[in-house]
Amino acid sequence: MTPAPDSPEGHKSRALYGRLLGYVKPYWRMFALSLVALVLTAATEPVLPALFKPLLDKGFVAKDQDFIRWIPILLLALFLVRGVTSFVSTYCMAWVGSRLVMDLRATMFDKLMTLPTRYFDQNPSGQLIAHLAFNVTQVTQSATSSLTTLVRDTVTVLGLLGYLLWLNWQLTLIVFALVPLTLWVVRVASKRLRGLSRKAQQNIGDLTQVVDEAVGGHRVVKLYGGEAYEQTRFREAANLARLFEMKRVAANAVYEPVIQLIAAIALAIIVYIAADQASDNATTVGGFVAFFMAMLLLFAPLKRLTSVNDQLQRGLAAAETIFTMLDEDAERDGGTRTLERIEGRLALRDVALTYPGKTTPALAGITLDIAPGETVALVGASGSGKTTLANLVPRFYDPDAGSIQLDGIDIRDIRLQNLRSHIALVSQDVVLFNDTLAHNIAYGHKRDATVDEIRTACVAAHAWDFIQAMPDGLDTLIGENGMRLSGGQRQRIAIARAILKNAPLLILDEATSALDNESERHVQAALETLMENRTTLVIAHRLSTIERADRIVVLEGGRIVEIGSHADLIARQGRYAQLHALQFSA
Repeated sequence: MTPAPDSPEGHKSRALYGRLLGYVKPYWRMFALSLVALVLTAATEPVLPALFKPLLDKGFVAKDQDFIRWIPILLLALFLVRGVTSFVSTYCMAWVGSRLVMDLRATMFDKLMTLPTRYFDQNPSGQLIAHLAFNVTQVTQSATSSLTTLVRDTVTVLGLLGYLLWLNWQLTLIVFALVPLTLWVVRVASKRLRGLSRKAQQNIGDLTQVVDEAVGGHRVVKLYGGEAYEQTRFREAANLARLFEMKRVAANAVYEPVIQLIAAIALAIIVYIAADQASDNATTVGGFVAFFMAMLLLFAPLKRLTSVNDQLQRGLAAAETIFTMLDEDAERDGGTRTLERIEGRLALRDVALTYPGKTTPALAGITLDIAPGETVALVGASGSGKTTLANLVPRFYDPDAGSIQLDGIDIRDIRLQNLRSHIALVSQDVVLFNDTLAHNIAYGHKRDATVDEIRTACVAAHAWDFIQAMPDGLDTLIGENGMRLSGGQRQRIAIARAILKNAPLLILDEATSALDNESERHVQAALETLMENRTTLVIAHRLSTIERADRIVVLEGGRIVEIGSHADLIARQGRYAQLHALQFSA
């Protein structure tokens, strides 16, 4: 029940369905077993009316008692076969469906891990979560559930129609006369249902986004009295989801009765003509009852075949969304070189970057040399390009023009994983996982670090004292994004993670911003030790924290306007001196 085969929508549906079946291919044996069982179940459907014809003609009319005794046995055998084949088909198809969902989710998540930072900037997390949690389950409606109905009920309908043709071909031709009208109704409904399903799934992502933001920012919501606003946002999104669902239900509710009305018209004509034939002795009582019973048995599979179109279009709409994400270009990694150890010499040459959708460049004409072991602070007003510049070093973004070299090698020539293995990041926006303290510190490539190595890193980050005070020590679960820790504790765990990595390149995004005065003194001392003999980029918001940097780079409007030490820049009375005066006079 798909759109017209020769239409663009029909070609698209076949392509989507073919791609979905590609994920079923590894489980073709279980899939084939399910289809065989489906066909056997459907093939037995015409047997029931076929039994009634001889039962009436031979048993009740001809009084053949020997034949009547066989009927109960045949009925029991028939339903036993149907029961076994029905179980096998249902179980096998559900097994294939569950594997399909698991494989698609794994493929989607694997793809997410390879997508560039810009993709996450442009796609809300709620939409991505909805794709993984909700949309992927809709795909099974197309790949398995809908196929089950299509195969089983198509075979059933064909079997019953074949039996009807054998009984009375003149009457059966009436059914075929109404097929073109039925196909036209299906085509119109398919287009409408696909569009509504696509919009409904998009709205589920919006709904998830509202929940994600309200739950993640619950402290801000409560503190600023945003409960009513968030409730209104959620109700609006929920109501929109309801409206789309009702439109889909209405379209389906109109579509099904129309198909059934067409079938009912055919049935009424057939019953009238069959009754007339019976009165002329053109058919037997058993033949009439068998024909009528077969016609009635056609209703259930026909109804399911008409309703399967809704399931199919929802599944195909979900498949469109999923495959669109899977077809996104992965993060570019054309690097071929692997560096075992680096000195940490950075050279930026005429670097420029403009974000998509923006006309004003975030960076323009940036040229800067950073020596191994040098600490360079990036300062400037909000939006001046500090974070953008730092994000270019680990290639979270690639410049539109210019180049960045590490130890004389263009970073685009270095394998991404290898490049990033030499860089550690400590940000003011600490990211922690709902796992133990040990696993948060020994994360990723450092997963196999020993307890002694983790403890040494914790001591250096001034985190060991509060870790020891916890009931389970390093095995303490810290909750979502470290919610069971204080701000200062979370920051020190992030610093311990960077210390353990022991990377020659450090990026510090105001790493002490979340600490109280006492913790800040401890961590600042730890950072100073860590920064020795390492190239360090410090994104500075509080200028007091970078006065001892080797050089300070002042950015404004994406361009470098000053470079020098703290004392030199203060003496110049330029932009840095203005920022310093504003901050310390506040």
